[in-house]
Amino acid sequence: MDQYIIKGGNPLVGEVEIGGAKNAALAILATAIMTDETVTIENLPDVRDINVMLNAIEGIGAMVERVDAHTVKINGSMISNLTVAYEYIKKIRASYYLLGALLGKYKKAEVALPGGCDIGSRPIDLHLKGFRALGAAVDIHHGLISAVADTLRGTHIYLDKVSVGATINIMMAAAMAEGKTTIENAAKEPHVVDVANCLNSMGANIRGAGTDVIRISGVERLHKTDYSIIPDQIEAGTFMFAAAATRGDVTVKNVIPKHLEATTAKLIEVGCEIEELDDAVRVVASKPLHHTQVTTLPYPGFPTDMQPQMSAVLAISEGTSTITESIFENRFKYVDELTRMGASIKVESNIAIITGIEKYTGARVSAPDLRAGAALVIAGLAAEGITIVDDIYYIERGYESFHEKLESLGAQIEKVSTEKEIQKFTLKVS
Repeated sequence: MDQYIIKGGNPLVGEVEIGGAKNAALAILATAIMTDETVTIENLPDVRDINVMLNAIEGIGAMVERVDAHTVKINGSMISNLTVAYEYIKKIRASYYLLGALLGKYKKAEVALPGGCDIGSRPIDLHLKGFRALGAAVDIHHGLISAVADTLRGTHIYLDKVSVGATINIMMAAAMAEGKTTIENAAKEPHVVDVANCLNSMGANIRGAGTDVIRISGVERLHKTDYSIIPDQIEAGTFMFAAAATRGDVTVKNVIPKHLEATTAKLIEVGCEIEELDDAVRVVASKPLHHTQVTTLPYPGFPTDMQPQMSAVLAISEGTSTITESIFENRFKYVDELTRMGASIKVESNIAIITGIEKYTGARVSAPDLRAGAALVIAGLAAEGITIVDDIYYIERGYESFHEKLESLGAQIEKVSTEKEIQKFTLKVS
């Protein structure tokens, strides 16, 4: 198994280019099968989750042509199988977007119950409620979700809880339903807007994405498009927190600063200097950092996907901080790993109480999920001595060229797979 080995203590300095948003890309790949014409998607991140999704799309008979690492052409005219196999859904939860896409286009779909990172319960009841409201008969049997409709009809849907996945899935199905659909209490995340924009470029009629009320007028068919995915706000935020933890000076490029406002606000609160440009944000951490309080909330609040990285910074900031996790109940599984590195964190229910220490010390740790893995890498970059991060499979699900980008900023980090390589790296940096 591959690992990252890190010699900490170097401030990160320089510029880093941010790739396309993984969470937007996964849903947009699903929208591409909703027309029989060829859809070209650009600024696609080259990460494991994207490759699994493309395999799932090929698995149902669509044509997938990988033009280059960041561009793909998809043609859904040859789809012959409306069942998405468990082998794909168990690897990435977002395969469930094929349910809304297939239901919208063919009025029939069958998808295995989803998997993904183990960060807590992520029920899909709101997705199914939406499909039923549109007129589909929904059944769960033998581990498969089946949705079938003679006709999908527009309706009024109120989501009991803000859900990105349900908002996107219902939006896709409703895009090709008869009549008008209103989704109330809709998620407002940037990738919801990106999916709506992509569907609109294919001929859909969706208004209000980015607000809590989305209005959709169904259309009979969708057509080809060329679409470029928005930058990844979570990748950007991860590098911003890495700059803070290492007391560095990093400019993250190819971003939409507005999408980063919650992250930027917390970095300013703990003592970083932030400079916003048109499509870049510079983070300078030249002074001691101090404590703050954080609560994760749906967008535009502080993102749950940035919570572990925030903890990695607060654990080496002066004073006592608290992080309240309001989205996922299992999001603190990385705390034991940070504790190995000297962090002082106590978890009570959904609140982490963090008492700042002077510095981390290198240790061997294991990534329990995607964002937690990124947080452990940040801690290793800031630590005294050598840190080895196991199970980096999770990290590579969502970060493209992660260690190469960190190296370009001055980090001493390598991807290794044998004890011999670990010893070689240790000798090199000692």
